[in-house]
Order: sequence, then structure tokens, then C-alpha cells
Amino acid sequence: MQDNDTPNRPARPRDATRPRGDAPDRSRTKKPTWVIDKERARRASAAETVWLFGLHAVRDALANPARERLRLVLTRNAADRLGSIVGTSGMEPEIVDARSFDKVVPLAGESVHQGAALEVKPLGWGKVEDVVLAAPPGLRPLVVALDRVTDPHNVGAILRSAEVFGAQAVIAPARHAAPETGALAKTASGALERQPYLRITNLADTLVQLKGLGYVLIALDGTGEQALPELLATLGTRPVCIVLGAEGPGLRDKTIETCDHVARIPFAADFGSLNVSNAAAVALYAVRQAG
Repeated sequence: MQDNDTPNRPARPRDATRPRGDAPDRSRTKKPTWVIDKERARRASAAETVWLFGLHAVRDALANPARERLRLVLTRNAADRLGSIVGTSGMEPEIVDARSFDKVVPLAGESVHQGAALEVKPLGWGKVEDVVLAAPPGLRPLVVALDRVTDPHNVGAILRSAEVFGAQAVIAPARHAAPETGALAKTASGALERQPYLRITNLADTLVQLKGLGYVLIALDGTGEQALPELLATLGTRPVCIVLGAEGPGLRDKTIETCDHVARIPFAADFGSLNVSNAAAVALYAVRQAG
């Protein structure tokens, strides 16, 4: 029996293609988990900012037209020392008292900022294949790949050596590697603004990609049967990628298996060893000496 106060509406036709009581199938419109994760990572990357500090790092970032700059904080003394570069950068600095600098800028307490800090977005260098093939005419293409090198001071020093010896790029995983930070930039002494530092998703996949682009992959490890100079002498002028691992754990097995050769830096004594950034500098020099 129908309530007299309720309007007499026609019954809604049931979807004959779906059993009664089933929920609509939205599986075709729901994004896969990996798509959602990728989008979140993209948004997080877009929101990420870095504080560079120290006169040298700030000066080079102000002079880099590719650097997206957000906020410049200086003491009066630092502003005087930076001089005209501040004005030509288009930035309006916040001048603060040296005693309150650490309260205004979120830097680690041990950071030697010299009264200068610049908030920036990380640099975007483009695709691996475009960067690693951009060697000047007559110069052997050269790349450094890092496997779990997490110390920003080591990576900064490697970037500095890579710039000096004309490497096309330093490549490292986006995870388990030193990100672009103020400490890294300060150690790189300006090289971060000029030397491509490519953060990639998967190191092994990128090494395979480099092989396809004609690179010879050389893992640098103390267990190598060949000394690096002897190996380089057999390669002519082929493009070279020097692959280095972190001190302690070294290169992962997967990384070594992906490389074409495993070589060592010859030492004058059995107990010789080098910091990873020093090993990178020696290896880069050896490649350039080989031709």
C-alpha cells in the first residue's frame, strides 16, 4: 500500500546488463598504482626546493640563467662581496643581520654559509641520450656513473673533477644517491651549475642504454684483472663510462654484471686505496690521457 503523501513516480529502469545489487564496474577508469605513484613523484619533484649556501655556490647559481631562483638572503657583508652579480640576476635580496641569519634561513647548524643563501629549484638537464652524446668535436665522450654514492661531499668533488676533465655527465640513481643539496653544491665549487648531474630511476637500465649509444662500461674495482691504463689502450677513442661504487659496499653485483669490463687503478703498494672522489679524478685523467 502506497503512502498518500508520497508522489507516485515511475520506477527507474534497471540496467539489464548488470545483476541486481552489483556495484558499477569502474576498473576501466581507475588509474593503475604505478601511474598514481609516478604522478605523486612528479608533483613532489616540482615542489622540491634546495637552499644553496656559501659565496661561491650562490654567485654561480645567480649567474646561471637555467637556474630557477626563488629567494636570496644575504648579510650586508656578503652582498658587498657578491657585488654586481646580485643586481644583474634580477633578484631582490633580503638583507639580514649576521646574528639572525640562522633563524631566517633553514640551514644545518654546521653549514659555513658566509652570510649568503639562495633558495632554488633543482636543475633539469634533460634526457640521458641528449646529454651524453653532446661531446665537443674531437673529444672522446665520457660519463661517470655512481652506484649508491650517498655522501654529498664525495659527489660534489666528483662533479668538480668531471667538469675539469670534460665529462658529459655524472649519472646516479634518484634513490640511494646524494641529492642536489647545499653541501653538495658548496663542495662542487660551482660545478653543479655547469656539469650535468642526471638523477635516473634505474642504474642498470641506464647502463644498458649507454651501451646502446656506443659507450664502453668500465666498472672500477680493486678486484679488476686489468689495470685501467692498459684497458683504455685497447679501446681507441670509443666513448667510455666509468662506473664507481660507494666506499665500503662498493659496486652491486648487478652493476658489475652489466658492465663490459672490471678494471683497477694500479697502486704502488699492496695497501693502497683511494676515496671514491679521488678514484674518479684519477680515472677521468686516465681516460683523457688515453686519447
